[in-house]
Amino acid sequence: MNFSVVASALLALAVAMGAFGAHALKGRLDAYGMGIWEKAVFYHFVHAVGLLIVSRTIPQVDTTVVCWLLVAGIVLFSGSLYVLALSGVTVLGAVTPFGGVAFIGAWVLLALRLMR
Repeated sequence: MNFSVVASALLALAVAMGAFGAHALKGRLDAYGMGIWEKAVFYHFVHAVGLLIVSRTIPQVDTTVVCWLLVAGIVLFSGSLYVLALSGVTVLGAVTPFGGVAFIGAWVLLALRLMR
């Protein structure tokens, strides 16, 4: 898997989601919904940048699992928040923590692998 390509695609999607929220959703979502959307975009963008950095700059350790955890985190955390903001279905909030755990797991695993 070429995670640099995946990261680049996720970064393009993060920009598109940010623009969509700023333009198409402005006035359609209340302040709470916009806050959720903005949080989703922020975490999506930050972790996609992290994915790009990890996939391009750390050749001395196997980062495959780290990269997969970052992708899973973006899908679960940001994805659930995007859907929650658009639908208002609060049960989707139960999925979000799994994405957060994936993010934490990715960074902890990377730290452990770099300490070796």
